[in-house]
Amino acid sequence: MKKTRPILWILIVAAAASAGYYGWQKFAGPGAGKTQTAQKGPPRPPPVPVSVAPVQKVDFPVYLTGLGTVQGFNTVQVRSRVDGQIDKIAFTEGQIVKQDELLVSIDPRPYQATLDQAKAKKAQDEANLANANLELQRAMKLGEFATAQRVDTQRSTVAQLNAQIAADEAAISNAQTQLDYTQVKAPITGVAGLRLVDIGNIVNASTQTGIVTISQVEPISVIFTAPEDQLPYIAEGQKAGALRVIAFTTDGKKTLAEGKLAVINNQVDTTSGTIRLKAVFDNKDHTLWPGQSVSTRLLVRTLKDATVVPDDAVQHSTNGLYAYTVNQDNKAEVHKIKVSYAIDGRSVVDEGLTPGQQVITGGQFKVQPGSLVSTAVASSDPAQNKVRRE
Repeated sequence: MKKTRPILWILIVAAAASAGYYGWQKFAGPGAGKTQTAQKGPPRPPPVPVSVAPVQKVDFPVYLTGLGTVQGFNTVQVRSRVDGQIDKIAFTEGQIVKQDELLVSIDPRPYQATLDQAKAKKAQDEANLANANLELQRAMKLGEFATAQRVDTQRSTVAQLNAQIAADEAAISNAQTQLDYTQVKAPITGVAGLRLVDIGNIVNASTQTGIVTISQVEPISVIFTAPEDQLPYIAEGQKAGALRVIAFTTDGKKTLAEGKLAVINNQVDTTSGTIRLKAVFDNKDHTLWPGQSVSTRLLVRTLKDATVVPDDAVQHSTNGLYAYTVNQDNKAEVHKIKVSYAIDGRSVVDEGLTPGQQVITGGQFKVQPGSLVSTAVASSDPAQNKVRRE
């Protein structure tokens, strides 16, 4: 009897609980358990994480980019001006040679002999002239005992010998010049290229084969092109002073040198619609080399107080360009914009944005107009490098 009492009490408690739940379901209705859940509504979506940057008002430099070719400021192919055998080569390939520095010696003996012959001829004519002058003086001292014809003839002989000596002096000068040409010297200061002849070769003044090519690399020039529709801006900027030109490697990753625009070609290429330009660089460190291909940037003008945003903020659609901004409620707003220039990761916005707004630069693929966002400031300004989460 004592063992059945606990079981009996358990049955009584279970029956009471069942009766209470049945009564609650009957009088409260089947939807009573869901009322509290329904009052809370659907769950609120989490904010979309994005990166933002401020719309800035700054001076924006406008560059024209292009491809160019480096050329020596002066390039000379050195040739022999006389015929003969090469006795000596005095330069090293790739050497920087100075103006008037000896490059090659040609056998001078034939030309030295010609010079000596011309000098001897002049000495002979000078001796004849001295004798003719003496004869003239004797004839003049005879007075009436000497015929007029004899005096006139002697004067003519003296004049002829003077003319002959003048011709001898010209022959000596020419022979000396030919002898000097056997010493081939650098006409300009520059870098010597690969030599085209060796010791023992015979060179001729009449042939087109050169001895070596010398290119001036300090300064050096770059030839590049620009669209013809930019010619008015280039010409206008050139009036205020030489325009700045920057030379980069062809991939645009490394700056090589900075120079100035020197020449605008006198005509536009009608087939390509471009104008050829020439820039000059000091090139003291020889970063530019003749024949090298480079990427160029020509500073045409600077836009004052332009509205500028990062390129990542500009989005493309079938209806044009647009950008997302974040308002004071941390919600995304869409703006149609017009962009005029995009250089170095920055774009100039002509319409659609105002300085001070925050544009979304990352995470736009998850953003819709009115979306709640949490922002992380992305800026090149060190003062704004910290991340702000909201």
